[in-house]
Amino acid sequence: MDLRDLKLFLHLADSCHFGRTARAMHVSPSTLSRQIQRLEEDVGHALFLRDNRTVTLTEAGERLRQFAQQTLLQYQQLRHTMDLNGPSLSGELRLYCSVTAAYSHLPPILDRFRAEHPQVEIKLTTGDAADAVAKVQSGDADLAIAGRPETLPASIDFTPLDLIPLVLIAPSLPCPVRAQATQELPDWSAVPFILPDQGPVRRRIDLWFRHHRLPNPLIYATVSGHEAIVSMVALGCGVALLPGVVLENSPEPVRNRVLILEHVESVTPLELGVCVQKKRLGEPLMNAFWNLL
Repeated sequence: MDLRDLKLFLHLADSCHFGRTARAMHVSPSTLSRQIQRLEEDVGHALFLRDNRTVTLTEAGERLRQFAQQTLLQYQQLRHTMDLNGPSLSGELRLYCSVTAAYSHLPPILDRFRAEHPQVEIKLTTGDAADAVAKVQSGDADLAIAGRPETLPASIDFTPLDLIPLVLIAPSLPCPVRAQATQELPDWSAVPFILPDQGPVRRRIDLWFRHHRLPNPLIYATVSGHEAIVSMVALGCGVALLPGVVLENSPEPVRNRVLILEHVESVTPLELGVCVQKKRLGEPLMNAFWNLL
């Protein structure tokens, strides 16, 4: 178990509500469930009793709550002592990532970094994930969370964080697009698609089209940013293939208007990671962040 898991557990122990804790701690409900399950496997006991309406701590959960509170307090005291006795980094670190990554993957990284280097100022910019590598190459960002491109520039170093599978989504509300896409044998050549305009996900979508023998798919629109694609699907404009984590972290009113048709296994998952210019890894701030990863 790690400190992040203990913090999530303590918040859930207080809130007794998975959705509320997931929102407050900036993780998806599925990620929160996996981390709690991992804690339960570590201690060998169920920590919560769950049904459709309530979440309550078990006796083992209450014991772990006391342990977690003591452990985090001791860690904070240790960090405080070390900060007083040793040199600390300061300055500004410019990060770039998509809105989704800012919810799904960045918080635990920043939690650890800020605990070790509290005087470093973090400047976060969000935008289209397809632009992440270019932002680092141009110097607009020091580091970025990005999907690994098919060909990584020689000047860029990349360390992986996660493998993200793609899902095929359609509107959940009754509309012509849903009727077409949910047939037993859909005619995909007649179904409108909403696509990202560039990036490694677009490459995987092209492979999916090839797998389904669609040389000329019907394209409703190309969009910058996967978050906007979810909204367009929810409005009934078309179907889309996109990283599952984008849907998981979409606002609930939008997510509830979308139906997952397929967990795409015919293309490789997207490798998500952090990228940086190799020549800058000797800089103290960059090196500290990179070593944390």
